[in-house]
Amino acid sequence: QVHLVESGGGLVQAGGSLRLSCAASGSIFSINAMGWYRQAPGKQRELVATITSGSSTNYADSVKGRFTISRDNAKNTVYLQMNSLKSEDTAVYYCNVRGYYRGSSDPFPVVFDSWGQGTQVTVSS
Repeated sequence: QVHLVESGGGLVQAGGSLRLSCAASGSIFSINAMGWYRQAPGKQRELVATITSGSSTNYADSVKGRFTISRDNAKNTVYLQMNSLKSEDTAVYYCNVRGYYRGSSDPFPVVFDSWGQGTQVTVSS
């Protein structure tokens, strides 16, 4: 199994910056896509940004030019640098990691699709 731990959320004024981190641990065999999603009160969870194993990135139109996703493969960690934050960025942010794990009793790698516990980002106007 794979466990994700998020950090970096908090309260910031509009125009400020925050950096989120999400570290994956466990019997990881390989990691493919990593990403960030968010869910504001009363709204559905939406994609913020994703990054592939080849470092190709994809962003929601609402964050393009303000947010940057990156990953450190040696640390199995994905980051989200958020600049020029707006009040509409207020939400719970979740990281998502997909790949394969292989425990000591697994003859072959097993696919996983794990979510972090969520971290609150609040932007005050």
